Amino acid sequence: MRPASRRSRHVPTLALALAVTVLTVAACGSGGATPASSIGAQPSGETAPSAGTGPSSGPGTGPGGRLVVYSGRSEELVGPLLEDFEAATGIDTEVRYAGTSELAATILEEGDNSPADVFFSQDGGALGALAAEGRLAGLPEDVLGSVDDRFRAADGSWVGVSGRARVLAYDTRDVAVGDLPASVLDLADPAWKGRIGWVPTNASFQTFVTALRETQGDDTTLQWLKDVEANEPKAYDGNAAALQAVAAGEVDVALVNHYYLFQAEAEAGAELPVENHFFPGGDPGALVNVAGIGILEGAENAAAADALVRFLLADEAQAYFAAETFEYPLASGATPDPQLPSLDSVQSPDLDLSDLADLEGTLRLLQEAGVL
Repeated sequence: MRPASRRSRHVPTLALALAVTVLTVAACGSGGATPASSIGAQPSGETAPSAGTGPSSGPGTGPGGRLVVYSGRSEELVGPLLEDFEAATGIDTEVRYAGTSELAATILEEGDNSPADVFFSQDGGALGALAAEGRLAGLPEDVLGSVDDRFRAADGSWVGVSGRARVLAYDTRDVAVGDLPASVLDLADPAWKGRIGWVPTNASFQTFVTALRETQGDDTTLQWLKDVEANEPKAYDGNAAALQAVAAGEVDVALVNHYYLFQAEAEAGAELPVENHFFPGGDPGALVNVAGIGILEGAENAAAADALVRFLLADEAQAYFAAETFEYPLASGATPDPQLPSLDSVQSPDLDLSDLADLEGTLRLLQEAGVL
């Protein structure tokens, strides 16, 4: 087994959120969109969520009602977990799978008439956009307290359940540790010309650019995009393809999420000549984003929604994220895959993940820079 590697902006209005959906629904990346669908399962077991553990319940609460989940995480990724939730609680669960931005826009459009009880988002920014519009109910203090401050909403409206760090995957055959850039901003240096892989259409990349705007400002971010584009980076259709390009020697480095390396090695059954470089010092290139969950304001089955939130933060689900997806489990006491550096050692930038909501502005900047 590989040893551990060591190394408030504008919130979209309904109209802007819908526009962003049109632009990005086809571009959602890892763990993200699958075609919108609804599935339901017959209840099993006899355990119901206990009353009084979370937001006040409405009609249909309990195993006799149906919990409606809007999931920006793919069915392939989280479907097994939601089936386990049904089996453990006896709660009939109907899931609509689609891209995170599409579902956030849908919830805003539906308003108080939304059938959704809970929103399982691929990123904190979409949850922040809903919270800013008053669409999320507050979560109980014990739920919020089970996750580090960095990975939950400051207003208590949502909580992260798993995390993913941005890294620079590099070819260990051609790039010495001492030659790795100290900051993601250093990839603008002409020394990296023709050596970079990236995935500009990917949702995680676009969220990283949004974080860059938050920490560095729009002018610096625009110039960085132009300078990296001048370095003739190779664009790939997905993070897995970009990681494989590093392994194949097509590029020396690629901007991806941390877990793609471990997923690729698990599939190959062998180590690859690739390592993850975690940018130090709070660099925006070390952004740790979350998959998070929030309960809709006025949810008809709020007690069942609370039960799902707690289930995703409990040991079984947290171990699933660590072992099956190589993401960071976020609940207190949960242990990541031993190949990963500890989450405490990842020096992510100091920002509120709820602020990463202005995807429309990021797309505009990417287009202005000639990246999209």
